[in-house]
Amino acid sequence: MDLQPYIPGFNRADSGPLSRFLPVFEEGVVSAWLSHLDRPSAWLLDPFGFSPRLVLEAARSGYRVLVTANNPVTRFLLEISANPPAQSEFTAALADLGAVKKGDERLAGHLQSLYLTSCERCGQHIQAHSYLWRKGDKAPYARIYECSHCGDSGERIVSAEDIERAWKIAETDTLHRARAFEKVAALNNEDRQYAEEAIQHYLPRPLYVLTTIINRLDSINLPAERKRALTALILLACDAGNTLWAHPAERPRPKQLSTPAQFREHNIWMMLERGLTLWAETGSAVTCEAWPMKIPESGGILIYEGRLKDLAQIVKKEIPISAVIGSVPRPNQAFWTLCALWAGWLWGKEALEPYKVALRRRRYDWAWNATALHSAFNHLSDLLPDGTPFFALLPEPEPAFLTSAFSAASASTFALQSVAMRTEHDAVQVIWKNEQKQKAQPGDVTDLQNAIHAYLSARGEPANYLHIHAAGLIKLAEAHALKLPEHEFDEALRKTSKLFEAALKDEGRFIHYSAGENIETGMWGLRLAADKKGAEASTRRGDQNAPPQDVVQPPEALSDRVEIEVVKYLQKNKSAIYLEVENEVYPKFAGLLTPSKGLIYAVLNSYAEKDGGMWKLRREDTASARREELNTILTLIESIGKKLKYKTSRSDKFVRWEENGIPVKKFHVMVSALIDRALHTDENDTILVIPGGRAALIAYKQERDPSLAARLKNHRFIKFRFLRTISEVPVLTRETFEEQISNDPVEQSANQMMMF
Repeated sequence: MDLQPYIPGFNRADSGPLSRFLPVFEEGVVSAWLSHLDRPSAWLLDPFGFSPRLVLEAARSGYRVLVTANNPVTRFLLEISANPPAQSEFTAALADLGAVKKGDERLAGHLQSLYLTSCERCGQHIQAHSYLWRKGDKAPYARIYECSHCGDSGERIVSAEDIERAWKIAETDTLHRARAFEKVAALNNEDRQYAEEAIQHYLPRPLYVLTTIINRLDSINLPAERKRALTALILLACDAGNTLWAHPAERPRPKQLSTPAQFREHNIWMMLERGLTLWAETGSAVTCEAWPMKIPESGGILIYEGRLKDLAQIVKKEIPISAVIGSVPRPNQAFWTLCALWAGWLWGKEALEPYKVALRRRRYDWAWNATALHSAFNHLSDLLPDGTPFFALLPEPEPAFLTSAFSAASASTFALQSVAMRTEHDAVQVIWKNEQKQKAQPGDVTDLQNAIHAYLSARGEPANYLHIHAAGLIKLAEAHALKLPEHEFDEALRKTSKLFEAALKDEGRFIHYSAGENIETGMWGLRLAADKKGAEASTRRGDQNAPPQDVVQPPEALSDRVEIEVVKYLQKNKSAIYLEVENEVYPKFAGLLTPSKGLIYAVLNSYAEKDGGMWKLRREDTASARREELNTILTLIESIGKKLKYKTSRSDKFVRWEENGIPVKKFHVMVSALIDRALHTDENDTILVIPGGRAALIAYKQERDPSLAARLKNHRFIKFRFLRTISEVPVLTRETFEEQISNDPVEQSANQMMMF
């Protein structure tokens, strides 16, 4: 398998319309991969249509993108993102809606009056931004507002007036709820009960507001472009109105249609106003047409509203696909059910018909996900020539998601080419290629153990389970041990899970840094002292793939190697932006060894200073300055030792204090934070002497590496400036020296990023 460097991007795509449901990844990743493909104007295929941003980026890179979009909501998002109405159209659309009459008053005033509350400080009537509820209650328990009269703001207990207003709206709830049902399914329709269950996640007030607005959508006479803008705003209101907004937002990306114990009820009219900025036009417009219209060779988007399996004959005849791109969907019952509901509300029952299965299904497990993905991969293999690459992003990765996707691909004709992973917060980058189907092979525990061992050895430090799992899955995919018979993914995923459990039970080889027994918690590392014995035992058992007996110690820790490369780059370049540092470092740590942003920033903060958007090596951290300081500190330690009546000796970076021929203290002076390298040579109780600027970096490394933290228990640290202070103490004794150095701990910087 190729070791593909992780492709860094910028501006995480975690904001914008419906962003809490859409895939999260960095912009610029797809266009960077396409630059290596180097086939401008070629046809790409997105078989999932789950990420409008991804498709737009590919089209803006000069490619023609065919997208299958069965979900009417994501299809609308793609269409309007490709050709957004002007900002003036959004503003005018909301103004037109607000001017519609509701009885004797304007609709805007009527709906805003539903959210009136009294300021606790000055008593003025103002708009509540939101109300806070407890699940099952008949009224909210708090409101959030910002008073424009006196400046009072924040969360306040509800008043009797607030409770009465909520009760009054609830009195007419049955009528409005019935109207909402009717938009989705008729009274005698078999899908009626599913619509009713979904609509239960709307409180009476937001449901009244939404049904009132949606009923006006069809009757108000607007130009086509303005109606598109108004529909886009109402779509945001549909999402803002449900009860899936937990308070506090512990899980801001809901996957299940389940009301939290405490949740927020938004002011729907305010959310419509907020939509004016969310839908603001960004970037140049992209040609976007529905099949069978034509798009120019210079790039654009062609949307196929049917299913992927119906595309085979069309593509083979008319559209030569050069590559496949896509964000692999993971189960999201909440979003898919709500999409069905919103489609019925906004576009009617006819628009919902091809997608109504999403309204019915309540359980989406990983076996279902693997089965659905496998079907998609099989349809892809029918319409693609052999060797066609598939660049996939797997956002919000977790072990079960990776197993599902890798198993689905392996069980079809897609062979794994490369995997690049950074952290559990970043999308995994995978490349598959369409090839001839291979015969399935049974998974082997020893092979899996050796793969995990090899990965941890290459890493040189413990890893979280997600990375361990990915390393094992790659081995199983290469051995065709994920190619299982069709329609048996439930059993297949269970077997794979048990295989990992069996592989990691070898306590002589692996150590689990976790308080719990679940293998997915904590971190995993190599039990170094047992490596050779384990290898010898494997050889005695006749294992052909046993690790070499002479490999006992792993290479330098990944964090130390990353520090070296970042500093080298800073020394060679007077200034650099962060993305340039990533582009330099990532190819040196490809595949599953990609360092996190947190680690790179920790190194930059330790050695460099930021001037605007540019990072520059600090003057005191240049090689010549540090060599001079190293010599100064070594001399200083010698002088302190002599002051304390010890015999001193000095060599390279070390100073020893002795008394009567017996070593009393050993000092290792470092100008870097290469702690793992130091511990390979240092004796226990060696005092590590470091620049103050390295303290936060060392603390960061200890936090991310439990093995390092354990090995450092027998070592103490002294900072350079602390030694200088001690050397100036007029009366210094051995006892006061010992007391002083015990009060100089390595502490983590308060603003240090902790992203593993």
